[in-house]
Amino acid sequence: MSIFKTVEANVVPLSQGALRIVSGALFLAHGLVKVVGFPASAQPGVQPLFSLFGIGGVIEIATGALLILGLFTRPAAFIASGQMAIAYWLIHAPASIHPAVNGGDAAILFSFVFLQIAAVGSGAFSLDNLIARNAHQQSGALGARATR
Repeated sequence: MSIFKTVEANVVPLSQGALRIVSGALFLAHGLVKVVGFPASAQPGVQPLFSLFGIGGVIEIATGALLILGLFTRPAAFIASGQMAIAYWLIHAPASIHPAVNGGDAAILFSFVFLQIAAVGSGAFSLDNLIARNAHQQSGALGARATR
């Protein structure tokens, strides 16, 4: 195995895990602003829970927390990606199709980052990987007992 393949095998899961955790934390922070108004000076501030922004905030909190933990990573990232695509087309694009004009840069970037996470998985430091590893070890132990 070449040195590049060795580095890639070690670095990719770490960078994927870091991307998942950081993007999840940022998404969670956006949701907290809308649902509980934290931090107090952030825009758009607390939104009615059963409004478009309020429901979006609940989705951001739930999927952001799941992404930070690396739990149900692929479905959470897929839902978050879809929410950001919808947010861009419903909220930003009507003002202008150009992201530099309509302020939708973050929505586009979040959408594609979450789509990438949904496609490739959680990376390092995830509960998904821990659960899969434990399930694999238990199935191996069960298989060993069954052959005795």
